[in-house]
Amino acid sequence: MWLFYTLIPCLLIDGVALLPAPQNLSIQSTNMKHLLTWSPVIMAGETIHYSVEYQGEYESLYMSHIWIPSSRCSPTTVPECDVTDDITATVPYNLRVRAILGSQTSAWSILKPPFNRNSTILTPPGMEVTKDGFHLVVKLEDLGPQFEFLVAYWRREPGAKEHVKIVRSRGVPVHLETMEPAAVYCVKAQTFVKAIGRHSTFSQAECVKVQENHQFTPEVNQLQKGRCGSLCHDRAVF
Repeated sequence: MWLFYTLIPCLLIDGVALLPAPQNLSIQSTNMKHLLTWSPVIMAGETIHYSVEYQGEYESLYMSHIWIPSSRCSPTTVPECDVTDDITATVPYNLRVRAILGSQTSAWSILKPPFNRNSTILTPPGMEVTKDGFHLVVKLEDLGPQFEFLVAYWRREPGAKEHVKIVRSRGVPVHLETMEPAAVYCVKAQTFVKAIGRHSTFSQAECVKVQENHQFTPEVNQLQKGRCGSLCHDRAVF
């Protein structure tokens, strides 16, 4: 009987169920940035740490189902983890989290269903349309090395021909067209991620005009898609 009672404290201290497990795991993914979140574990007067681990297809099939600690969040004290650098392939990933308090650990909570980065939400890029002399110039938001952009531009007139450039430069001005005086030119863009084979919708068009006296004038912003003529495409890569 004495042996039975002396074992109970050891089981409670060394067990994994002293802390409640994190709940409500979810992942928000936009433009290939993946943020895992969960409800915090509350213990009055205590700072709870969390451990985050992942398991991809390779770890599951070829490495005996091992779990790998997240590069950014093992441990962390906040109920979220940026797992972008851990998700390196377009396959399902298992993700799990547990709470830690000193030598005590909770049970693991596992994200369900597994996460695949091909479900990320892609948004149109931010862009700035300007001119350099008579050159139509666009500067696109830098979304990271996995992104390239399809930039459509046209002279606003009846029957206008829409041209398309594939732009891989990020955050730097790109020349699109030499403009004619008094003409209005419009630009729109969409993102494309080759790794997942998906693209965003086009941004709303932005239009600019060069006056006869060579002055630059912004025209109507957010022109609705498709308003400026036919969709005959010329493609170029920059």
